Amino acid sequence: MNKKAVIYFFAVCTIMLPAQDKVEVSSSRQENKKASVSNLDELRSELKDAFNDPNFANAFWGVDIQSLKTGETIYKLNPDKLFSPASLTKLFTTSSALLLLGSDYKYKTTIYTDGSIKNETLHGNLVIKGSGDPSISNRFIEGDVDVVFEMWADSLKKLGIKKIDGNIIGDDDNFDEVQLGKGWSHEVINNWFAPPSGALCFNDNSICITIAPTEPGRQAKVSIEPESEYKFRTKVFTISSKSDPNIEISKKNGSEVISVSGLINENSPERKFYVSVDDPTDYFLFSLFNTLVDNGIDVTGSFFDKDDENINISDDNLSPLFSHYSAPLSKLITEVNKNSNNFYAEQIFRTIGYELIGFGDINNSMMMSEDVFKKMGINPDNLMIVDGSGLSKLDLVTPKQVINLLSYLYKSDEFATFYESLPVAATDGTLANRFKNITGAKNIHAKTGYLDNIRSLAGYLKTADGEPIVFCIIVNNFLVPSQLAIYLQDKVCSRLVNFSRN
Repeated sequence: MNKKAVIYFFAVCTIMLPAQDKVEVSSSRQENKKASVSNLDELRSELKDAFNDPNFANAFWGVDIQSLKTGETIYKLNPDKLFSPASLTKLFTTSSALLLLGSDYKYKTTIYTDGSIKNETLHGNLVIKGSGDPSISNRFIEGDVDVVFEMWADSLKKLGIKKIDGNIIGDDDNFDEVQLGKGWSHEVINNWFAPPSGALCFNDNSICITIAPTEPGRQAKVSIEPESEYKFRTKVFTISSKSDPNIEISKKNGSEVISVSGLINENSPERKFYVSVDDPTDYFLFSLFNTLVDNGIDVTGSFFDKDDENINISDDNLSPLFSHYSAPLSKLITEVNKNSNNFYAEQIFRTIGYELIGFGDINNSMMMSEDVFKKMGINPDNLMIVDGSGLSKLDLVTPKQVINLLSYLYKSDEFATFYESLPVAATDGTLANRFKNITGAKNIHAKTGYLDNIRSLAGYLKTADGEPIVFCIIVNNFLVPSQLAIYLQDKVCSRLVNFSRN
């Protein structure tokens, strides 16, 4: 890092340290005062100076800022160049889903049988046909992680079923077998934020590992939720040092062994870690099978994927028992945008293809989304979207395309739902800890994007006059600390939100 970069980095850190309250309040007041006498030319000059920061001389900025009131461009820099957007890809995913499926759309998972009920026994198999519902967990329902499966057990009992004389069969054929995104780096696979996709999913396709300290020199307490077929090797010790916990969780792709090792401070609160599973359908069926048994329903057989060579199930012989419905899409996309949930994004994007063509894969979903993009003024031939989450660096969009998307949504019937799904500065989601002590921070609703050497931010804000602004700021290929990129993005948005034409 050059000398200027070092000096600049420590200057930024000084702003962001605990002493920031006084500094930022003072800075905000000065900016507000300046904004009241500023004009558009002065604002543009300030923005130009910000993006000409020498620390980013070898990086690439893509910027487009427009007024939704007048339609004029406030500032632009490489608006038509392609950039890796990281999680701004989720804006394309959630907007397409809203416009094509509607905010009231709900996933439907139906439980069938190929048998009959007699003497409190289901004589036949229990067949679960998946539709890609990402929310079969306790995220939107109070209770344990298997609360949905407990509800299904109650539904079976209400039908008079206390025993299943057959197997639990999972039908995951509505989604393709390509469970990971194209171009995902090897480093992200197996991480909690990159679980596989599928038509049958449970608990975000991940396992929660909780580690709690005991006494110095003794092994820490390690608990796993939910139970799974994975074998866990744990070697975590409690220490008296005041150092931060140093926990490492490793799992080779395709392996049934998860290793947990490291150290945890004796005064540390319990820590939770997550690891993704390899086979979502198997994980789903194992958990459902155990939950049914734990809730008093005897199962004489085992659990299988419908495609297992030993299983012969015909849809023509199936009768529905009951169906489970998810929370509405409006809530699901809020999870995607506010918390940048990659798993939900991948599931929702594939759902577009499933609902409109009959099969959930990226190609079908992109094909159906292209008409939406055209209506937004986006030429599908001039961008590349290969996943729903933005984890792939093969995704390429321009700042202008993001602006077109946001401007189109602003005029659509789904705008209120879309707007409320975005993180609010200094309030929630991925912006909860940004823009602290900045006047007007809550007037910024925006989506963040993070990948190595990539930082992006796009959304809506209102100026000091209440003028609605749409903006997209992306930087690629920088080598300085990422906090510098975030600082510049926040500085620009802070200047805009406090800008006044009067």
